Amino acid sequence: MEIIATMKVGGPATQVSGLCERLNPEEFDHRLYTGYVDGGEGDHLQLRGMTVPVHRIPNLGRFVRPIDDSRALLRLISAMRAFRPHIVHTRTTKAGALGRVAARLSGVGAARVHVFHGHFLHPHCPRLKRSVYRRSERLLAPMSDRLVAVGTQVRDDLLEAGIGYPEQYVVILPGVRLGPMPDRLAARAALGLPAGAPVVAYVGRLAKSKRPDRFAEVAGAVLQQVPDCRFVVCGSGELKEKVERIVHPMWDSFRLLGWRRDVELVYAAADVVMLTSDHEGTPVTLVEAGMAGLPVVATHVGSVPEIVRDGSTGLLSGPDVWELASHTVRLLSDPALARRMGESARAWTTRSFGVDRLVADTESLYRSLRGTSGAWADGGSR
Repeated sequence: MEIIATMKVGGPATQVSGLCERLNPEEFDHRLYTGYVDGGEGDHLQLRGMTVPVHRIPNLGRFVRPIDDSRALLRLISAMRAFRPHIVHTRTTKAGALGRVAARLSGVGAARVHVFHGHFLHPHCPRLKRSVYRRSERLLAPMSDRLVAVGTQVRDDLLEAGIGYPEQYVVILPGVRLGPMPDRLAARAALGLPAGAPVVAYVGRLAKSKRPDRFAEVAGAVLQQVPDCRFVVCGSGELKEKVERIVHPMWDSFRLLGWRRDVELVYAAADVVMLTSDHEGTPVTLVEAGMAGLPVVATHVGSVPEIVRDGSTGLLSGPDVWELASHTVRLLSDPALARRMGESARAWTTRSFGVDRLVADTESLYRSLRGTSGAWADGGSR
């Protein structure tokens, strides 16, 4: 029983969809329980045209609302008693809390696994939010048979905060599958981009933690040295209007695409992919960029260095706008360097972050839980 707050576009939804499609159905009866995506966010299932069976739990959205959360908890308990899973696998903070509590209260004896795709322990997070998060996860950790981190840095940060103990943790890196890449010139024509202009892409939510405003500032600095550069933003979110205001003076150099189901088109048209986040887990956008054969310029945060090999598959930077711009200009000005890094990125990400590896690691984790907290006590497998 896999539980996630929503299947909004992002790393968690990408991982879940890969598992839903590829887990061995003869060995695992894998069912997805999730809430509804808010109107301002992209729905991964819709954008990717996926037909994964979904069990909807109303009120399981991202935001904390005590009355709604209580209803979601009761629905989860009822669903668990009906399905009687051997494993309850939770993702995202709220779903992780409700799912683990529901598993305990339901009495089904399921093993409990929670995945940390990131955390709220970074200094950019408000102090009160950090404190509440740390305390709640410390309380929830004993309710978990396994804690999964999407990168070693994510795991180390959680352990340093006193969340769980080392033996509970398993590191399972993201697994991604990118669709066929269209022709470069055709992709640029479809997006209204000049055939010969340098193109820098941002792919992801326009959310505070991702700092799309910083991306816009970097773009302004790059344009001072590469005036014909174009910037493509694929995504939307709470900072959409703010980003539009910042880029207004540079409007002719930008393409704000919103959410798209054909993200491969964006990668095919780009020369460089940039990530400007203040904090991250292990962002799948950078994996996708690597699989598309693109070098990356990114902030050195979270487990980003576990994806981007600095100086080999991309260039890492502090949060300084001018440093990020300098790295970007370097790649745009040296196509041979960018090509070598892109080729290295494709080889590295394809080998280390494929969806088949994610599925194999997850199946191995599930098998290791046989007999834990009553899981598979009857010899079956769900």
